Amino acid sequence: MDNISVEELALQRKRYAHLTDEQWRFMLQQVDGRQRTRDKLPTFSAIADWWYPVRLSCEQCSSEVTAKYKSQLIANQQFDTLVDLTAGYGVDTFFMSHSTREAHYIERNQYLCQIAAHNFHLTHRNIQIHNTTAEDFVADFHPVTTNNIIYLDPARRNKHGNKVFLLEDCEPNIISLLPAMLSKARAVLIKLSPMLDITAAVRALNMPCEVHIVAVQNEVKEVLIFLQNSAYLASGNGVVTEVVEEEIRIHAVNLIPQPNHMEYCTQEFSFSIEDERQAECQLYSASQLSITEEDIYIYEPNAAIIKAGAFKLVAQRFQFVKMATNTHLYLSHQLIKDFPGRVWKVVSINPRETKNIAANIMTRNYPLSPDELRKKLKIKDSNTSTLIGARLADKPTLFLCDKL
Repeated sequence: MDNISVEELALQRKRYAHLTDEQWRFMLQQVDGRQRTRDKLPTFSAIADWWYPVRLSCEQCSSEVTAKYKSQLIANQQFDTLVDLTAGYGVDTFFMSHSTREAHYIERNQYLCQIAAHNFHLTHRNIQIHNTTAEDFVADFHPVTTNNIIYLDPARRNKHGNKVFLLEDCEPNIISLLPAMLSKARAVLIKLSPMLDITAAVRALNMPCEVHIVAVQNEVKEVLIFLQNSAYLASGNGVVTEVVEEEIRIHAVNLIPQPNHMEYCTQEFSFSIEDERQAECQLYSASQLSITEEDIYIYEPNAAIIKAGAFKLVAQRFQFVKMATNTHLYLSHQLIKDFPGRVWKVVSINPRETKNIAANIMTRNYPLSPDELRKKLKIKDSNTSTLIGARLADKPTLFLCDKL
């Protein structure tokens, strides 16, 4: 039924009169879920009789690409057991369980537990199902060793349905549950919203950690915080120290799926908060960098690096010149082919005649939006060239470019 929409199928109830209303609704749910997640979760779509949950669960679950990243992240740590405290559909549980000897799926929604039990049985994964709350499971969990990892993706909406952005406002409350988790596991991995204020989260946790900002095809999807109980104990069970933020290491990762969606290549830019603080960044001035005489290239870091805030460090590591303090575009006479982001070669600067130009338009720290700029200059749309509007030093400047 991949060739018919669920809306069209819903109008054909009479053709399936032999099904009860409950069976009919379940069939529609399966068709909708399979179609909605076919590209997002290709492994599941290839398994016969795989069950799909309701639409909201399909929309909110991790993608296969990001779930595999988390699985690889913990694989090198050689944990005995995975505990997923907020398992939901079970996407992360399933893929991360490949990196441990056993796994525990914890979910308070009984219906999701039934779906997970059915699906995990099909794949013969060693995953135990627990229909309970995260808090109750942690309280009753008595592992033989602490060589375990606890993973949770807390709900980020309050009882009124409004979004929350503080760790203590999530469900479950990460801050209050953290001591109990780290007393029973060697590490805790927390998935948070891309909207998360990383600095605020780090300060709330009060301990050294790793932050992984995960983008897929240049769109930030997840922020992961990786905590070790050894670091927790060394920090005095969460007592704030002056060096905590300096010890935070950030990994800005951009995952680029291959055509089959089963493999991906990875762009990674890693640094500490202290690295960015100490970095020296050269800002543009006409006396230091010519933009008219030699070939000039414009670089824009990928979305994960931008989210990580490595603005000065990018310039230092690649020996770039930054256009302006608040313009996160960089200039160089050198072409760097493996740069973790986008690259353009400048064709002309502030072109006098624009009526014959056809180009894609983007603006960064510029007085006009792309639509406003297109309307003002009467430029036709095209994928072959790019017109970049950006503030260069203190002047709004236009760059007509070829994308490389």
